[in-house]
Amino acid sequence: MNYSMEYVINCYYDHTGYERQQDENYIRKLQQYIERNQLTSRDAESLDSWVKKQRILTIRIYKDGIQVFDSEYPQQELWEEEIAAGDYEWENYYSVKFVDGEAQVYIWGLYAYQFYNYALIIEIMFSFILFLILVLLGIRRKMNYILKLSEEIELLEGGSLDYKITVKGKDELTALAEGLDNMRLSFRSLIKREADIVRENQKVITEMSHDIRTPVTSIMLYTEIIKTGKYKDEVHLKEYIEKIDKKAHRMKQLTEHLYEYTLVTGTTEMVLEEPEYYEVLFYDLFSETCSYLRQKGFTIEFSMEWVDKKLRICTDYIWRIIDNISSNIIKYADPQKAVEICSVCNGNKIGFSFRNAVKQLEETVEGTHVGIPSVKNMMEKMNGICEVRQDKEYFYIAIIFPEAASYSEEDHKRNVTKEYMESE
Repeated sequence: MNYSMEYVINCYYDHTGYERQQDENYIRKLQQYIERNQLTSRDAESLDSWVKKQRILTIRIYKDGIQVFDSEYPQQELWEEEIAAGDYEWENYYSVKFVDGEAQVYIWGLYAYQFYNYALIIEIMFSFILFLILVLLGIRRKMNYILKLSEEIELLEGGSLDYKITVKGKDELTALAEGLDNMRLSFRSLIKREADIVRENQKVITEMSHDIRTPVTSIMLYTEIIKTGKYKDEVHLKEYIEKIDKKAHRMKQLTEHLYEYTLVTGTTEMVLEEPEYYEVLFYDLFSETCSYLRQKGFTIEFSMEWVDKKLRICTDYIWRIIDNISSNIIKYADPQKAVEICSVCNGNKIGFSFRNAVKQLEETVEGTHVGIPSVKNMMEKMNGICEVRQDKEYFYIAIIFPEAASYSEEDHKRNVTKEYMESE
């Protein structure tokens, strides 16, 4: 705007003769002032007083080709031989009559300054108005964005978690929108995981209910036979009572499994024990497990490498995991082939594995289908991993823990905070 206004002013100033008109107007005023006060070309003080009243003028007076007055140096005495008149094309000289004769006057004025001042005022006003317009447009755009975010939040409140939050720009609102969208994704993932857990629990409970219904039906049937006396002799009576006892034990085992699964998948807080060496944690446990399996007629190939590293576990969970694995081995493993128990060490991950041959079953063995899910849930709560591989011939399960040093500091802080809050 400044360049444009200057261009317009210069064009008007240079092409309309405005400067010459102003020069002639001020020359007439000077002539009238000289005549009124009967001034000579050497009356510097009076001439300087008139120039100062005009404020925008500079004049030089030449008499007989020699400069005798300069308004820029009014107090300086000029000798006739010092400064001669200039002869420049851009300088316009006007004849003025003084008391001591005619003289040539060069006049130069800042006639355009008021135009530049007016232009500056217009530029400032226009810039301020433009600034307000831009700010208001920006605020309106941000308000529209805020309203859009508000509408999208209402959609989220209504349960539409698949609706993506609009993220645009690079300011604080953008960061807020990104945070809302990340919260939406986290919440959706949490709901999905909870739904999966509920679905898995329902599946397990349904299967367990079916498994429990079978021995209950058998017990009711044999009880009805005994009550009505529909048995041939005492041998059959004893056989029915043994079957009832067997089915009752089966029911007890199923209810214990269901209780265990409910306990592991519940919301009960589990606290890991202090870090302890790998050998200290598992040596006695494996000794008892191997003795128990040998009593059941299995051959054990035990090849453990007792690494010098520490783990953090929950002993109660570990006993349940070993009981589950031992029960599955007794139920499904082929006693004619050895059960392999080995250590697992991979970087900062340490654990153990069981590998056994699968026996060919002549009749279907009733299962609860909760053993492996329970083991996986318990390992997840202990920050560990349960790996399972199975085919027609072999079954493999690995129980792996992270080394205590790899996460102990963070866990330690969390446990200390929890203990402190409980003590408070």
